[in-house]
Amino acid sequence: MENIIEKITEDTIQDIRNTEVKNIVIQNEITPEQRVLMESIKRLKNPFRMLTVQDVMKDLNICETIAYRTFKRPDFPSITIGKTNQVMLISYLVWKMQKRALVVVLW
Repeated sequence: MENIIEKITEDTIQDIRNTEVKNIVIQNEITPEQRVLMESIKRLKNPFRMLTVQDVMKDLNICETIAYRTFKRPDFPSITIGKTNQVMLISYLVWKMQKRALVVVLW
């Protein structure tokens, strides 16, 4: 039994020695929107802080009722903790960027 294990180990070591080193370069081209989003996130002090309905309401310049409806949308990345609706800043920015890009495409 030990001979079999030693043989497998030796074969594995030999296979590793015989493989050539390959450099794999993945070239993902990012869109201008993605680049802007990445640069914006880098500048944030805390991209994981939570925003409230009032924060989103002020940012989007909408009334409180529409803000609550926005938090209930299936595509909006909000969470409800108890009776408090919240959204993580980074998720909100990604959502907002996607919506703005969609509006630009539709016009």
